[in-house]
Parts: sequence; C-alpha cells; structure tokens
Amino acid sequence: MHAPAAHHPTGEQYQITAGEVSAVVTEQGATLRSLTIGGQDRLWGFGPEDMPQGSQGQQLLPWPNRIRDGRYGFDGAEHQLPVNEIDRFTALHGLVAWVPWQLVHHTDTEVEQQVRVLPQPGYPFGVEAILTHRVDETGLTVEVSARNVGSTPAPWGYAAHPYVKVGGPIDEWVVRSPFRQYLDVEADRLLPISLVDTQGTSEQLDDSAPLGARTFDRAFAGVDGAWELHVRGRDGEITLWADEKLPWLQIFTPADRLSLAIEPMSCGPDAFNPGPTHDGLVTLQPGAEWSASWGFRVR
Repeated sequence: MHAPAAHHPTGEQYQITAGEVSAVVTEQGATLRSLTIGGQDRLWGFGPEDMPQGSQGQQLLPWPNRIRDGRYGFDGAEHQLPVNEIDRFTALHGLVAWVPWQLVHHTDTEVEQQVRVLPQPGYPFGVEAILTHRVDETGLTVEVSARNVGSTPAPWGYAAHPYVKVGGPIDEWVVRSPFRQYLDVEADRLLPISLVDTQGTSEQLDDSAPLGARTFDRAFAGVDGAWELHVRGRDGEITLWADEKLPWLQIFTPADRLSLAIEPMSCGPDAFNPGPTHDGLVTLQPGAEWSASWGFRVR
C-alpha cells in the first residue's frame, strides 16, 4: 500500500516563465507566491512548503482592507461579517484568500483561475471572479474580472497584496508616487477619518529623499486615471502600474524593513460603510461585470 502523495500547504503550484521573468501562483487564493527577474527575487515571497505571512501575494475580495466591526448596511439590510482581525475588531481582507481557486487554464506564460463566492452569513451575495497572471519579457500583468451571479445587487471591492524587494533595507529606497491624498485614520484601529493632501507631509513620496525611518500602514488616493508607482533600491527599480479601476493604494512597512507592501485597491478601507472611502464601493447589479488590471514592470 502506497502512502498518499504529499501536498503543498497552498495546493498546486503554477509556474509561468517568459525569458528572464518567472512567477509562481498557488491554487490557494490565486496567490502570487514569487516573482523573479534573471533569478533575482523581486517580491517578498514564500516557499512551496510554507504558508503566506502578512497576506503575502494574496488576492483580497469581495472587499479589501478593513470593515469596521465587520458590520455594514447595503440595499436596505444590515449585515454582520465574521471578525477576523481580533485586536482591531474588524473584518479583514475578504473571503477568498485561503480557499482553493479552480484552474481554468495554464500555459508556459499564463495561468487563469476562478473562484465563486456563494451567499453566506454577512455576505449573502453571489459573485464569480476570474484572475489571470501573465508574464512577458517586461514583467507581470494581472487581470481580474468579477460578475454578479446572484439575483440581487452585490457590494464589491478588490485589492492585491504583493511585497516588493529591490535590495537592501527600505530606509535607502526611493519611492515615487502619483497619489496626492492620504487617508487619515484612527491610530488604534486604522479606520478612516478623512482624506488629507500629501503635499508637505511625511506621506509625500517623491524623488527628493529616500524613505528613511518612515513607517507606513496607510491608504492613498487622489490619482487621475491609470497610474504608475516607482520603487528604486540597491538592485534596481520596479514599477507597479494599475488602470483607472484601481484608484487606491495601500502601503505597509513590515517590521524587518526589507520589503514594502504596495497594494493596488479598487476602494479604501471600510468602503462598505458611509465615510470618506464610500465613493469607491462598486455595486454589481445581477449579471453585471467589473474588471481591472495591474502589474509589475522591471528594469
């Protein structure tokens, strides 16, 4: 009798490669586990026998970031989500990061996966999402689409959670950002208060100075249309780009300060509730679709 084959904690591992660009996406969560250029890691990733930490490379839907108390109102009804960020008492990062996604197709350069969010306590809506990771010799493109497969309108939001690496500690890095506003938040729970201009503040990110000792767990807004953010360090430069459907960005500095989370988002924290981020909430009517794209360009 043969022992059962061992399984990776994140399920099947889908490698895609074009020239010197290579990525690995996992079955669990359609997670971007690694991105390498010429054999050099450009993301803080994790090994095939590990689980992601700090939401490394995960896909966050049908909402990104936090919902206050896990509670929100929509279409005349009140909903209560499970609270999974206990210390801040919020519902964090959606419903699909830890579930297996169905493989649609996998080629040398592309992997497409699908997940269906079925009605459940706190989110009694039906939404199907399709996610494609594609590499070419210039970098990585991620395309995401969603469709309301239920019979009632559904609230929707999306984000991704990659951590970039460009060599050395982030204190030396230069980040050039097009975002003109940042979200002021409650210090203890990181929930929205108001939008503030970045000009003249420590949240202004441009070529004038490296990051230094600055620490971020901050959402940014105030861009017009598609955008690019450039990060430069000892080992070169990487550009995160996104289309107009992702007009928000979260930046987070992990404790070891060797990588930087830069998270393109369709909406800001607590967008399901009234407040300064609520305008970013997407309402998907039955049968309606939403799509966006983002990616990395490396030089």
